[in-house]
Amino acid sequence: MFNLAAVHEAIAEVVPDQECLVFRDRRFSWTEITDRTRRLADVLRQHGLGCRRERARLQNWESGQDHVGLYLYNGNEYLEGMLGAYKARAVPFNVNFRYVDEELEYLFDNADAKAIIYHACFAPALARIRDRLPQVQLWLQVDDGSGQPLLEGALDYEKALAEASPNPPEGLSPDDLYILYTGGTTGMPKGVLWRQDDVFRAALYTGKAVDLEQVLERARRGGPRALATPPFMHGAAHWVAFNMWHVGGTVIVQSEPTRLDPADIWGTVEREQVTALTIVGDAFGRPLADDLRENRYDLSSLRMITSGGAILTATLKQEFLDLLPQIKILDMLGSSESGQQAAQISTKDAKATTGDFDVNPDSVVLREDLTGQVEAGSGECGWLARHGRVPLGYYKDPDKSARTFPVIDGVRYSIPGDRATLESDGSMRLLGRDSATINTGGEKVFAEEVEHALKHHPAVYDTLVVGTPHDRWGQQVTALVRLRRGEETSDAVLKKAASEHLAPYKLPKAFLYVDEIQRSPSGKADYRWAQETALRLLALEAGSPEADS
Repeated sequence: MFNLAAVHEAIAEVVPDQECLVFRDRRFSWTEITDRTRRLADVLRQHGLGCRRERARLQNWESGQDHVGLYLYNGNEYLEGMLGAYKARAVPFNVNFRYVDEELEYLFDNADAKAIIYHACFAPALARIRDRLPQVQLWLQVDDGSGQPLLEGALDYEKALAEASPNPPEGLSPDDLYILYTGGTTGMPKGVLWRQDDVFRAALYTGKAVDLEQVLERARRGGPRALATPPFMHGAAHWVAFNMWHVGGTVIVQSEPTRLDPADIWGTVEREQVTALTIVGDAFGRPLADDLRENRYDLSSLRMITSGGAILTATLKQEFLDLLPQIKILDMLGSSESGQQAAQISTKDAKATTGDFDVNPDSVVLREDLTGQVEAGSGECGWLARHGRVPLGYYKDPDKSARTFPVIDGVRYSIPGDRATLESDGSMRLLGRDSATINTGGEKVFAEEVEHALKHHPAVYDTLVVGTPHDRWGQQVTALVRLRRGEETSDAVLKKAASEHLAPYKLPKAFLYVDEIQRSPSGKADYRWAQETALRLLALEAGSPEADS
């Protein structure tokens, strides 16, 4: 039975002086991270945070622990925030730093945040909404050099840690929660609740762990030096960090975490002798490959590039293998609701493909009607699912919990919504998410959320939003818009109106104006029509011969 804080404490005892985390010029040993996270736990406990009700007394969609929002860029403070909260028996949750005020307020309220740890540059945003967050008891501000003063009543992060006591954690349980916020099918964020023992085995450990001694034996041998380039607010990034820690590895953070800077990433790989690099599909891979062609780095230490969260196309995989022939490319498939489900490894000696995976033993493809499993080689399209170690449910949402985590013939499954087929050799081919989700550069954008934002503008009569192909981002957000009779507007005006409700990455990249929006008789969106219409109109705008086919 595993608890994430207990595992980290145990590994620190067997490799106390090894490097645990490196960020810019700060190098932390396992002993130092242990000390800092114990002190953070003490700060949280002093402000009344911790566990209020044990798991056995709760429904699957309930939490008996206090929740801590992490409104941070990548850095040592993000991972310290996770561990420190766990050691206080509180639960950290991820905050998308691209959110605008309306989205932030919803998230903090839905999560029942009792504390928020944030970079100083985000203080102005919090100042605008803090009066509407009366449940927050503790504001911890991390100095980031931005010059923003402390919010009234907030504590300076480093000063608070210095004044706290590094007492060992007590009462830790494998039932303690791990929460990862993701978007729901309606576009509103949902908090996925996992038992820590389950998420450790499903997503945070490479291999099969029987007991803690087995984990410690592996950690004693030392692990990779890993750089996760995506924001830690995404599961794909902090999953890598915890996986590396759990095998005794070192987590490296790039010097410029606020944006994708290829020169900084490759320079960090070279300087820190990184052996494992994590990216998010083509959106990260394309600028990194382009920079690698133009500049020279000593990347002889690099052995693995892992991609998760978005498609890494076969073409780009091959480019990396040509540029770095010593590496393997690991394409991971998983989700917040399922953990790691499947993988594909590409090398210079094997042809790279897109969307083909070897599934984990506890992952299956269920029939459309959920009556059983798809037969290998049948060509039948089904639902990619997982059984065994799966989440408890969605926080405060029993209905969606029951739909996503159904019990079928006595077996509880996680069915996040990905569609797939099972090939005759047992491998799985991913077809994509069945819902109207748009995946642009590893960010999930939900059509209805964008539609609602656009409808705030008085000139918009109706709108549907779909994803259309984009060379770099995989998909771009494309809006089909029907204006009110006699009204005129422009792309820029509509984008500005939507930006008052949405983070910038959710805004449409293309607007297509139509005379009618096709819906079913009941008023439901016809996304198939919207997709076909968008592709046709975009092809016409580009002058493509496909427009006439």
